[in-house]
Amino acid sequence: MFDNLSASISNALRNITGRGRLTKDNIKDILQKIRISLLEADVSLIVVNESLARIQSNALNHVVNNNLTPGQEFLKIVKNELVAIMGKKHCALNLQVTPPVVMLMVGQQGVGKTTSVGKLGKFLCDKHHKKILVTSVDIYRPAAIKQLKILTEQVGIDFYSSESYAKPIDIAKDALQQARIKFYDVLLVDTAGRLHTDNVMMQEIQQIHFAIQPVETLLVADAMTGQDAANIAKSFNSMLPLTGIVLTKVDSDTRGGAALSMCHITGQPIKFIGIGEKNEALEPFYPDRIASRILGMGDILSLIEDIENKVNREKAKKIASSFKKTNTFNLNDFLDHLQQLRDIGGMNSLVEKLPGIGSLPESVRSQMNDISLKRMEVIIQSMTGLERIHPEIIKGSRKRRIASGSGTSVQDVNQFLKQFNEMQAMMKKIKKGGIKNMMRNMKGLMSPGAFI
Repeated sequence: MFDNLSASISNALRNITGRGRLTKDNIKDILQKIRISLLEADVSLIVVNESLARIQSNALNHVVNNNLTPGQEFLKIVKNELVAIMGKKHCALNLQVTPPVVMLMVGQQGVGKTTSVGKLGKFLCDKHHKKILVTSVDIYRPAAIKQLKILTEQVGIDFYSSESYAKPIDIAKDALQQARIKFYDVLLVDTAGRLHTDNVMMQEIQQIHFAIQPVETLLVADAMTGQDAANIAKSFNSMLPLTGIVLTKVDSDTRGGAALSMCHITGQPIKFIGIGEKNEALEPFYPDRIASRILGMGDILSLIEDIENKVNREKAKKIASSFKKTNTFNLNDFLDHLQQLRDIGGMNSLVEKLPGIGSLPESVRSQMNDISLKRMEVIIQSMTGLERIHPEIIKGSRKRRIASGSGTSVQDVNQFLKQFNEMQAMMKKIKKGGIKNMMRNMKGLMSPGAFI
């Protein structure tokens, strides 16, 4: 989502981070470039004007830290402002109340509300170990209730079923009563999509809200709607006491302006972002991490959390133990690594969280994608068990068979085997202590401003 915004802001900042002195003129020049970047990303004009005014004031009146260059200090000011725009800090769900904690999900139709309910239920079950009950009061959309029921079965949480002819307010009340009787920790209520200009539907959601008194009222908004998403959020917030926002389709090719505008305009925090179609593709929203990602500094903390939560530790430990004993790393092991990389979001998710990616040439970045990983997988899967363990036996006729089976060319197979041989050599060096030298060379990468 932030690729284009990150690239344009990084390019704008690149000319100033090495400066030994900041002046009113070069600050004005860089702010104009940042202004264009933000407006092109669909950030609200009001937000852009207010933010750039604060950046300019802070930059002109700021005392430079002795450990940083003026350019690096300016980068720090920009980052702090981006964090402030997006809400300053992560706002978690309020789970510290007498159960059941009632959460009401509202929003327009087609924003991904129902799938977000399923994702949130899974998140609360897996991360907070809560007993979850989910219900739908959407009696207007065909199969909406059935869709949510299927989702809850997929993620392993309970569903309170209702009839399509029942009144939404009665369904909500009955589900709350069920949650109390059976000692559920959280009740998630999915509602029908509605336009904020539809008075009848807005009155209905207000009545439901009054009847069940939710602890959390979360607006689900589509990041692809750009500036309008912030206006929609503002309208909903004027009619309902929202407690937060769930921003969906953040993984799409959007401009990123919604995330930078919604919190500032509504006064409500973005609590989660949807980053894909999978049921686990929901992340808590951390303004400081997103700001670092936008500025090309990466998001190492989120990457570490992805690895901790999604990597199969037993399998990784088994591979490491085998390598330690036999000093071999074969294609079966490599296939396991590729599949685990896919489980944590794939190469695209990994790359956007690594520091310094924005400064790499486009020709290099274009090669770091999930398509190349999938090609590697199908090449390995087209090999026999013996070939995976002993790739050195793969010669002419075998290469042609593998290329034909994987839908690739012999040249692709040759290139893959060459890359794998280089990886094997690197693994052996790491085992002999070469990792120390590798880490020593990487030390300089973590200094402020090193990636711009």
